[in-house]
Amino acid sequence: MKKLLTGVTFVVCAYLFLHYYPETLQNYDASQDRAPAHENLIEQALQNRISDLQVEGEGTVIAILPDDTRGSRHQRFIIEMSSGHTLLIVHNIDLAQRINTLTKGDSVEFYGEYEWNEKGGLVHWTHHDPDGRHADGWIVHNSVKYQ
Repeated sequence: MKKLLTGVTFVVCAYLFLHYYPETLQNYDASQDRAPAHENLIEQALQNRISDLQVEGEGTVIAILPDDTRGSRHQRFIIEMSSGHTLLIVHNIDLAQRINTLTKGDSVEFYGEYEWNEKGGLVHWTHHDPDGRHADGWIVHNSVKYQ
């Protein structure tokens, strides 16, 4: 119960911080010796095994995996953020356009739902929700937004 309460408290605090202080993300200076606020949020979610958390971030593609074709089709690739943390991005290509030009070494930005796992976690819901029940996500690659 204590772990659940701690996790819920963290999520609420993270939401309030990002909601009331969004300029923290916009004014990030890459020359500073710290990770952007969104990476800190992902790091905290990993350390505390928190899932179902809306996150935003960016990283470099370090691996492109075969599409997952079981059920809804998903394009899958692994990114590394400036913190060194890696994430699996799982992009639904039944609901959003496939990123055909994606290659290893490319930079991508993302907004989606973080799910914890022992390998570092994954981000999914990087697309528009046609039913309007979930926050719309996206991926930006080469100045093109895929949602």
